[in-house]
Amino acid sequence: MFPASPALRRYNRRILLLSLVYAACLFAAVYLFKHHLIAGPLAWPVALAPAVPVIGFFVTIGRYLVEESDEYLRDQMVRQALIATGLAMAIATAWGFLENFGLVRHVDAYYVAVVWFAGLGLGACINGLAARRGAA
Repeated sequence: MFPASPALRRYNRRILLLSLVYAACLFAAVYLFKHHLIAGPLAWPVALAPAVPVIGFFVTIGRYLVEESDEYLRDQMVRQALIATGLAMAIATAWGFLENFGLVRHVDAYYVAVVWFAGLGLGACINGLAARRGAA
């Protein structure tokens, strides 16, 4: 494995920080709503708070693509993002039609992001396999 580029180190730091913020926001929001400690207009920003760091993940990936000067590393992340996007959109579209026709239950929309992040991991695995195949 080669050393991480400066852009990749910044990306990793940002993702770690956003992950901590996400966990804190999610736990706080769940606690407040579960114990009926919040209502009215204040409920809206509390409910949206966990979404902000998730949106930050997407911004961070975009910043990484702009900041990364190593074409190979940038290409790897683009491939991962394309795989993630294709997987998430395909599943969301198929599920939407199945749900529309009453064949499956409703799933909360934020699961599209969960599937997208799983696709990012799948893309990393595919990148690894492609790199091994090319090295063989």
